[in-house]
Parts: sequence; structure tokens; C-alpha cells
Amino acid sequence: MNHPTPLFDTALIRRRLVRARTAGYAGFLVERIIDDTEDRLAAVTRSFPLALDLGSPVPILRDRLCESGRVGRLVRMSPVREAGADCVGDAETLPFGSGAGFDLAVSALALQHVNDLPGVLVQLRRSLKPDGLFLGCLLGGATLTELRQSFLQAESETEGGASPRVAPFAELRDLGGLLQRAGFALPVVDADTIRVRYANPFALMRDLRAMGLTNALTDRRRTPLRRSTLLRAAAIYAERFADADGRVRATFEILWLSGWVPHESQQKPLRPGTAQTRLAEALGTAEHRLAPDTGDTP
Repeated sequence: MNHPTPLFDTALIRRRLVRARTAGYAGFLVERIIDDTEDRLAAVTRSFPLALDLGSPVPILRDRLCESGRVGRLVRMSPVREAGADCVGDAETLPFGSGAGFDLAVSALALQHVNDLPGVLVQLRRSLKPDGLFLGCLLGGATLTELRQSFLQAESETEGGASPRVAPFAELRDLGGLLQRAGFALPVVDADTIRVRYANPFALMRDLRAMGLTNALTDRRRTPLRRSTLLRAAAIYAERFADADGRVRATFEILWLSGWVPHESQQKPLRPGTAQTRLAEALGTAEHRLAPDTGDTP
């Protein structure tokens, strides 16, 4: 049986993350996301005795959540070897199995590079207790749109065609359905756009390398990037996406998704016809009934 070629080279992703962490990880995006994670969990009026950090690129999330007092123990599943990690593994093959009993699973910037996101969500749901919460975020489709457009135009001009250089990210409209298909109740998805300014496009490229976010597509171009193409892409970027002061913009779209493992205590929608209040009363408007359709043409 032939298996489809995976979209992402996960071994390469791990090597590049190791390289980034060794050289000095650029953590500004993760720091912002962890702040947002804490804010979102603050709206949940309960504590989480046992939580899972699924594959976040650096271990900051574990320290912050445990210090807050909302999480009792956090199991850290790191994508690469690190001191203090409870285990090292791939998000697509969780080692915990069904009934692991987590009250909470969180994931920050780990799921945009999985080859089987629906399968990961199913495994996560099975590893949570009934009424357990999953909260995660990943890069969305608008991420690095400026870089993508610049390279597309540059390669078309200098080489007569374009190769895939920026990964195809998830779209917000798809995530709610994926959560439901995985068996989560009360799914919520939303997007946050973060724009970062750089002195020039090369500074952005250095940060992407320092986050381990350079091209890891399995179908990536294997020959070195031409210098002429790189310089033309940088020039297009500066021409099209610079502010008045000469600094260039870079977009990072963060898609947030959350869902609960079904439990009898959760709020459920009313059955059709069981409402106690008419919609017109709630809106303060008059109700107008339509005349029955007799089938006659006026």
C-alpha cells in the first residue's frame, strides 16, 4: 500500500529547532503567545491538577503556568532533547494513550508543522479526562504573506518560475470543524494578527532561522537559492511592505483553538421548540407572522 508523501520533513524541523536553540532562540513570539495563553486560561474558573505541554518549541510555558498556581503538575513533551523534559516525542504519535487523565493540554506554536492535524486532535482528546480542556495555537494562513509574495515575484522574474518556500498554513474556517470531528465539545476558534517591524528583510530572515521556522517542506527546492533571487526578493519586500521610516512589516497570524472533552455537566443546546422566550421579545421588536402559502400565484 502506497502512503502519501508527508507535507513536512519532521526530522529536518527538529534539527533546525536544535540549531536555533543552540545559537540563541528568538523567543519574542512565544513570549507573546504565553502571555495570551495565561489570559485565556484566566477566564476559566477552575484549576488543572495535571496538564500537558504538547511540543511547544521552548519550555517557558511549563514554568509560567506552574508559577501561576492554576496548574498543579505540567508534563512537558518536548520536540527535542532538553534538560527537565518529561519526554521527547512527536505530536503525531503521543506516547500517553487513551485515558492518560490530563485535565488540560496546551500547545504553543507546535501544530502548524504536523502532517496529520486531525489525527493529533483525536489523540489529544483521548488523552484528556472528561471535561478536560485543550487550548492551543498555531501559525495561520496570513503568516509571512509579505515574504511569500516577495519571493514569488522575485523567482518569477529571475528564474521564470516559483518554488514552494513558505509552508501552507492552516485556515481559521477549517479548525472548528476539525475540533468537532475529533470529538471536542464547545469548540472555539479565533485569530490574532501580530505585526513585527524590521530594519530590513534580512533581519526577518535571521529571526525565522533563530525560531527554527525556515522552509521544511518535503517538496522544497534542493538547490541553493540564487543570490540574484534573494537580492531581488529583498528589494521587492522593501518596495512593497516598508513604512515611511523605511522599516519593513512582517505578519504573523496566530490561530487559537480550544475545545472540551464531552461531559454531562457541560451546557447543551436546547432542542428545537423548547425555548421559553420568543426571539421578538428578546430583541424588543414586533413579531410578524407570514400568511400560509396556498400555492396560488398572486
